[in-house]
Amino acid sequence: MSPQDAATLEFMQGKCRGLYNWWVMRLRDGERWPGWEEAKKTMQASKEHDFDLRWVYGKLLQEVYFRLDGSMKAFFRRVKNGEKPGFPRVRPRHCFFTLIYPAMYIQVEGLSVRLPTGGKGKNKRHPDVVARLTEEAPAGYKDVAISRDGRGHYYASFVHDEEEETHEHDGVLAIDLGIKTLATGVNEQSRFYHINGFKGSRWYNKQLDKIRSKRDKCKKKSRQYKYLSQVYKRVSQQKRNKQQDSLHKASHLITHKLVERTVVIGDLSQRQMVMKEHRERNKHLNRAVFNDWGLYTFVQMLRYKCMLYGKELVILDEMDTSKTCSGCGLYKRTYRCPNETCRLVIDRDENSAVNILKRYLARLGPHTDESVRCADVFAAIEDVSNTLRMAVIVPMATLKELRFEAGYSYSELARRADVSEPTVRRAENGDPVQAIKASQIVKALSEKLGRTIRVEDVDGLNIWR
Repeated sequence: MSPQDAATLEFMQGKCRGLYNWWVMRLRDGERWPGWEEAKKTMQASKEHDFDLRWVYGKLLQEVYFRLDGSMKAFFRRVKNGEKPGFPRVRPRHCFFTLIYPAMYIQVEGLSVRLPTGGKGKNKRHPDVVARLTEEAPAGYKDVAISRDGRGHYYASFVHDEEEETHEHDGVLAIDLGIKTLATGVNEQSRFYHINGFKGSRWYNKQLDKIRSKRDKCKKKSRQYKYLSQVYKRVSQQKRNKQQDSLHKASHLITHKLVERTVVIGDLSQRQMVMKEHRERNKHLNRAVFNDWGLYTFVQMLRYKCMLYGKELVILDEMDTSKTCSGCGLYKRTYRCPNETCRLVIDRDENSAVNILKRYLARLGPHTDESVRCADVFAAIEDVSNTLRMAVIVPMATLKELRFEAGYSYSELARRADVSEPTVRRAENGDPVQAIKASQIVKALSEKLGRTIRVEDVDGLNIWR
C-alpha cells in the first residue's frame, strides 16, 4: 500500500471515529437512542456540519450507525439481565477505527483489492485505495474489515461462512484456567493435560519499562522522543503477536487435537484475580493478569473454534474448586488433603480441574433422559475419584514452595547446595541456571524433605543447557 493510500485510510477512519464519538457523547448527555434507521437519516445534516464527511465512503458512515446500534442493544440487554451495564465508550484517537466494507462494493482481482472512497468525478478528493493482499481472498465472503496494528501494518479480514465439522468421539474434558499454567485439563479417564501459555511477558515488560523510562526523560515531540515512541510501539506489537500466537495454538490444541467432544471451563474473570485482598499480597498480579494473561481472548477463541470443529463448550461456576479436595470434599486451600481417610496429594490446578469435571458430571443427572441414568452419572464420578485416590500423583511444585516446605532461607539453601545466593534467587524467579547448579539445589531440598525430587519435577525451573 502506498503512503497516499495509507493516509486516505487514516482520514476516513478518523472521520468515522469522530461521528461515532459524537453520537456517544450525545447519548451520555441523556439523549434517547432512536435506532439505526432514524439515526441514519441525520447523515446529511452531519455532512453539512462537517464538510469533510463528503470525502468518506457512504457505506462506511452507515456502518457507524449499525455498530452503535449493536452496542446500545447489548447495553440494554445487560441492564435487563442485571449484569454490569457497560455503556458504549468513546473510541480513543490512537486506536484505529475498523472500516467495514460490504462485499458487493469492493473489487478483488487476484492479490489486489480496490477500496472505494467518497465523492464522484471531479468532486472526488481521494482516489480509490488499491492494496496488495498476501494471500487470495476466500470465496463467498460477505464483508471486508480493514484494521491496523501498532506498527502501522494494515490487514483485510474477509468474513465468510464455513461448514461446521462433525465430531465422532465422545467424552468430557474439564479445564482449569490459571496464570502459572494457562490451562490444566483432565478427562474422564483421569488423564491430565498441562498447556502452558506465553512465557516471555516478563522479559518484554522489562524492555518496555526501559524504553518508556528513556522516552520520559526526552523533550516531548523531539526527534529522540518520536524515535523511542516508534520503538515502543514495535516492541509492544511483537509482544502482542506472540501472546496471540500462543493463545491460538493452545485453543487449537484443545478444540482440534484432543478427542473429547465436550469442553468444560470455569467462569473465572480477570477482575476476580486482582480483588482487594489479593492486591495487598500480590501487587504484581495486576500487570500479569490484565496485560499478559489474555483470559477473555482465550475464552472467545475457544467459543468459535469449538463451534467450528463440532464441539460443545460449557461454562460452569468454579467457586471453591481450588480449595475443595477432589478426593473427599474437605474445604481446604492446600496441595495435600489433611483428612486422615483421604490423604490425596495433588497439584492445586489439577485439583480444580477434577472438581470442575465432577461438578459437570453431577449437573448432567437431573437433566438427562432414560438413556443416561443418574446412577450411571454418579458411578462415573465415583470412578474418577477412586482413580485419583489410587494413583500416586506427585504435584509439580515450584522451587519457592519446596523451599518454604523445607524451611530454608535463600542464604541457607545456597549454603546447603554449595551455590551462590543470587543463583538460588534466579532459579526461583524462573531465570535460566546451569544444570549442575539446579541439580545441586534440588538435591539439597530432597535431603531436607526426605523424598526423591528430580529436576524435571520442579515446576518453573528453567535449565540453561
